[in-house]
Amino acid sequence: MQKTPMEYDIAIIGAGIVGLSTAWQLLQKYPGKRLVVLDKAAHVAAHQTGHNSGVIHAGVYYAPGSLKAKFCKQGAAATKAFCQAHNIAYEECGKLLVATNKLELQRMDALFERCQNNDLEVHYLTQAQLHQREPNVVGKGALFVPSTGIVSYRALCEKLAELVAGLGGEIHLGTQVIGLQEDASGVSIDANRHPFYARYLVSCGGLMADRLTKMLGIKTDFQIVPFRGEYYRLSPHHNQIVNHLIYPIPDPDLPFLGVHLTRMIDGSVTVGPNAVQGWKREGYGRVNVSIKDISSMFSFPGYWRLIKDYWKIGLKETYNSWYRAGYLKQVKKYCPMVQLSDLEPYPAGIRAQAVMKDGKLMHDFLFVQSPRTLHVCNAPSPAATSAFPIGQYILNKLEQKMLES
Repeated sequence: MQKTPMEYDIAIIGAGIVGLSTAWQLLQKYPGKRLVVLDKAAHVAAHQTGHNSGVIHAGVYYAPGSLKAKFCKQGAAATKAFCQAHNIAYEECGKLLVATNKLELQRMDALFERCQNNDLEVHYLTQAQLHQREPNVVGKGALFVPSTGIVSYRALCEKLAELVAGLGGEIHLGTQVIGLQEDASGVSIDANRHPFYARYLVSCGGLMADRLTKMLGIKTDFQIVPFRGEYYRLSPHHNQIVNHLIYPIPDPDLPFLGVHLTRMIDGSVTVGPNAVQGWKREGYGRVNVSIKDISSMFSFPGYWRLIKDYWKIGLKETYNSWYRAGYLKQVKKYCPMVQLSDLEPYPAGIRAQAVMKDGKLMHDFLFVQSPRTLHVCNAPSPAATSAFPIGQYILNKLEQKMLES
């Protein structure tokens, strides 16, 4: 017997930080709306949100004028304000970007200028000033960005879920969306437990973002390609090894930032992440293979163009993934006292990276719309930091749809 759909004004797919931030802000502004959040996981923040390094980013790397630069700065302030208002532990410990050779010193100059263009407080440290701040870190100089912080984004999401429920919103966990159909009045949502119907749909599907757009027949020119970010935790006797977050100076020709030392809000210190080709979108274990996910990648022209551009770094990252000494070498470059025996197991994360049909990585946030739906299709770092302004952006777009319908 077919079940009658549960009806709502707004449905949100994804109980990560972007989906929950959007839900909370919607219910604050429209307290009478019937809102539901759907997620197939058993708990909130199960994927990217709960597997990141917990950094409240300042916005150092992002091109001036980009959504990343705008949202990151706004989001950092909003995240800290939310933590203060709801007694969530966070710390503004600051970040050091360490140059270890002449080339990195030159790249550091460009980053210093970018910080200034993004209106961020930044301090240029000499080798002696770096050593004074971080006795266990070596380098020829560094940039100090004091506004960078740390937090548990999972704890933040748990509070958001509590607030959403308190405002009358519903959160259905263990609920996998398996079909979507849009009509002139709303969206039918076929799920494993119960059908739903909503006047408007917001998709914050992360690793499944492209598949959710395809369910609706929305034409796009991107596909999600998963990259594993593997971490280690340092032995507890190294919990005081650094006073700040320690990042390398990134290579502008490479897509990711490189391995860094991160102080966590629980007092531990992690090393990572790398960026290894993933063969399963939700493959958090050591060996993960999905025929469906591999077939999807291999049939996408953009994947092969991406491989053509980055195959060398891809091989290096894969080698270092399996050979810990290679991974460690990236850390010893600026923190030589870390030894192989100090690297303890820590959960990996999966980055949901949108790759365009031409093989280019989508570096900024990407949104796609249909008359009754809005999809967050690319939300890499600093999406967790930027979750509150992203939610406000989505709210503004929904309001436009409400006026038009």
